[in-house]
Amino acid sequence: MSVRILALVGSLRTGSTNRQLAEAAVKLAPEDVEVVIFEGLADIPFYNEDIDVARHVPATAAKLRRAALAADAFLLFSPECNGTIPAVLKNAIDWMSRPYGAGAFGGKPVAVVGTAVGTAVGQFGGVWAQDEARKSVGIAGGKVLEDVKLCVPGSLTRFADTHPVDDHEVAAKLTEVVARLHDGVAEATAA
Repeated sequence: MSVRILALVGSLRTGSTNRQLAEAAVKLAPEDVEVVIFEGLADIPFYNEDIDVARHVPATAAKLRRAALAADAFLLFSPECNGTIPAVLKNAIDWMSRPYGAGAFGGKPVAVVGTAVGTAVGQFGGVWAQDEARKSVGIAGGKVLEDVKLCVPGSLTRFADTHPVDDHEVAAKLTEVVARLHDGVAEATAA
């Protein structure tokens, strides 16, 4: 069974360790899984019902919704911004949650992972932000895999000279996350 996983990266920074983690997921995915990183989250306007009108949805938001509808599962990469989910990721979730009752998540499996830089706030790998993202996605209609977690603290130091794909511990855990999403899709299809 071929599975398409849409990856959303909540960091826009060039060289972001969350972006690197997403790139690792693309490289580590088995042959029957395609992980696609959505490009363009920075270009999507903040969600506003006044601009979410049939046939007039901003092109960038419509592109996100089409990509989400074509996906079988979602993998969100969330850094921690002031102890919570970054605005760009929350905005994507908001756009994907609409239209009400028919949002793009549609009960599809979702996992939330991420890294944090390792300051006093980021010493736990961004768990607060990831918990907030799980809550938001669950309310938006995704089937959150609550027990699937990967939090990498101190990422600036840990990945200073090594890409996450070459960190054996992180690569093994990320491979397991992708496998669990694959299994979640298979379970949903069988139900």
